[in-house]
This record gives sequence, C-alpha cells and structure tokens, in this order.
Amino acid sequence: MMALGMLTCLPIQRQSVQSKGTDVMSDNLRPISITLVAEAKQVKQFTLTQWRIAELTLGDQGDHVLNLQLSMTERAAYRFNLTSKTPRLFVRAGFSGETPKPDAITASQDVAAGWMDGERQVLEAPMPMAIEVWMENYLARHGEAPVEMRKKKRKGAGRAKDTTTKEQPQ
Repeated sequence: MMALGMLTCLPIQRQSVQSKGTDVMSDNLRPISITLVAEAKQVKQFTLTQWRIAELTLGDQGDHVLNLQLSMTERAAYRFNLTSKTPRLFVRAGFSGETPKPDAITASQDVAAGWMDGERQVLEAPMPMAIEVWMENYLARHGEAPVEMRKKKRKGAGRAKDTTTKEQPQ
C-alpha cells in the first residue's frame, strides 16, 4: 500500500492462475467447460446428427475448455444479451457439416452472427447466472458503451445545390 498525499493506492490483483496452471482468470476472462452431445434427428427417410451443448459450467473440468473474454468494444452487445428474456452464450464449433470442435466462446450476438456469416457452426446455451453477474459487474466497472447518436447535419448539407452558370461568351 502506498499513500500519495490524501490518496491511498492499493495494489489490484486481477489475475490468478487456475489449478491446471494455464488458464488465467482476470477482470475480463473466465474459463468455461463445455460438454457436447449428439442427437439423431429423423427427417423423412434421412437421419441427421444434430449437436447441442449438454453442459456449460464455470471452470476447467469439462471435455472442452474455452476462455470467455469480454471486450470493451462489445459492451453494447453484452447489455443487449443480458436484457433479453434468456441471455445466451455462443460457441464456435468448426465449420458447418463437420463434427464440432469448439474453439471460441462469446456472449456477443454480433460476434456469433459474424461466425455464422463465415459458415461456421455456432452452438448456443443459456448463460449461467454466475456469468451474468460477472458480466454485470464488468459493465458496472467499465461503464456502458456510449450510445451512438445520429450526427446532426449542418444546414444546407446533403444534396448538391443546382447552380446555374452563365454562358461564357465566345
């Protein structure tokens, strides 16, 4: 602890190493364990395999462990997700049509939509309450994303004015 005049500065400990040694928890990072399950779906005479997230828990004890990292630029998307009826987490799991191999997780619907645009397989699951609370605290610490306001146009801006030119004498 260090005192500077009237201010008191306390050291901030934001990173702590998890039990396996490689996962790091910090202000914006949490390890999430994911367990997938395959379900057979009958469509007419075809049998399709559909994958879903069977279990999603905090920590590094599951089949697949991914780090959920919050980003300052996605704060508006996090708020949108948290205010929805059922907040969700989205897992990128390889390309569509392949056996899923989870390689990224996000709480931003915008990021998940970008993954789907790239023909990636995206699985979703309800967000655990502990993650909701952690995200709310993150937004409280770092502030809400600034609201994008439309800029006012200055008077006369927009269309080009039709100006008549005098003919040049020949």
